[in-house]
Amino acid sequence: MHLLNETHDPALRSWLASANQPGSDFPIQNLPFAVFRRRDSVEAFRGGVAIGDQIVDLAALAGAGILVAEAELAVHAGAQSRLNALMALGPRYWSALRRALSHGLRVGAAEQAQLQSCLVAQAEVEYAVAAQIGDYTDFYTSVHHASNIGKLFRPDNPLLPNYKWVPIGYHGRASSIGISGESFHRPQGQILAAGASVPSLEPSKRLDIELELGVFIGPGNAKGRAIPIADAESHVFGLCLLNDWSARDLQAWEYQPLGPFLAKNFATTISPWVVTLEALAPYRLPFSRPAEDPQPLPYLDSDANRQHGVFDIQLEVALQTPQMRAAQAGFTPICKTSYRHAYWTLAQMVTHHAVNGCNLQPGDLLGTGTLSGPTLDQAGALIELTAGGKNPLQLPNGEQRVFLADGDAVALRGWCEKPGAARLGFGECLATVLPAA
Repeated sequence: MHLLNETHDPALRSWLASANQPGSDFPIQNLPFAVFRRRDSVEAFRGGVAIGDQIVDLAALAGAGILVAEAELAVHAGAQSRLNALMALGPRYWSALRRALSHGLRVGAAEQAQLQSCLVAQAEVEYAVAAQIGDYTDFYTSVHHASNIGKLFRPDNPLLPNYKWVPIGYHGRASSIGISGESFHRPQGQILAAGASVPSLEPSKRLDIELELGVFIGPGNAKGRAIPIADAESHVFGLCLLNDWSARDLQAWEYQPLGPFLAKNFATTISPWVVTLEALAPYRLPFSRPAEDPQPLPYLDSDANRQHGVFDIQLEVALQTPQMRAAQAGFTPICKTSYRHAYWTLAQMVTHHAVNGCNLQPGDLLGTGTLSGPTLDQAGALIELTAGGKNPLQLPNGEQRVFLADGDAVALRGWCEKPGAARLGFGECLATVLPAA
């Protein structure tokens, strides 16, 4: 478990002025990873690290030959077209590269000239998904989201009996995970209209968002070997923003008895930047359960998880309709919440996923599930914000939304800030809905 060290010092400043700007997502205390190339080029994709409005090109840095030992091995792994090899190395190597970059990017660093030659402006690049994702599992870790959804269908018994005992998840579709900035067509599938006895094939009319975080797995585990909760976070490379788009009308017809299928496998959008757990160390909080709730079974419990297992990551959903875009209006926020409200921690997700011997692999992606907070204005999905469509969202320009319309764009944002620590962010997770193909 990563605790505070000298790379978290809020007084650190970079020789790159943009990294020191108030409100920057990418100060020297963050240093997240992505895969990029210059836009409209034929360059190979390669790993990079964000600093201010620039990217440290890891391929160029590897060629400069200025890193040694674990940091040198890590930068060569990170210079590849996907970050799987870097993810596989583990926390010792990630931390060594982070510390070397932190030292080289600080004011007065002897490596300034060499690192300056490795910089590429973020405004000039395009991104790819950070890893080759072998498997994607989506969890259901927000008790508030589970309760809000349950109330729509089971008002007297919103939570199923297993929810407070076991981290619920389902196996998702890795091939349709895309990077921020994408557009995708409205999905179609079987829908059973109210009062009908025969379903029809048609485009979804109830297209929704799901505000989530994505968890990239680092070193895997051998098939048949569980991951103890004390070791769980050493298997996590970092976190990104994730929008698990959902067709609620398809879902309502198909989800019994085996859960989501076509309602969710058409698109999942993630942010390009992966923030490491080490960078998030200043924003850890204790984990606890209400006394009246079942306490986690022993394999899902540890002193470290109770002391530091929660991350206070602020999260926001913002919407831009075609009418707003035509009027050159920006995005309007529709929800703000925090990851601290999740019922199950990141370590509990990883531990439970592998307790049966399931072998996780570097680059696998876990979704947290929709991260709704305790009040409806903190709900991370339209189906909650509108009470299943009964209370349309009133937008500042006079428009209303129950579910998403063609041309709507949705942006997720995430950041951490508090007194005594450097603010850091996740960038943006943006995608636009196109008409059905």
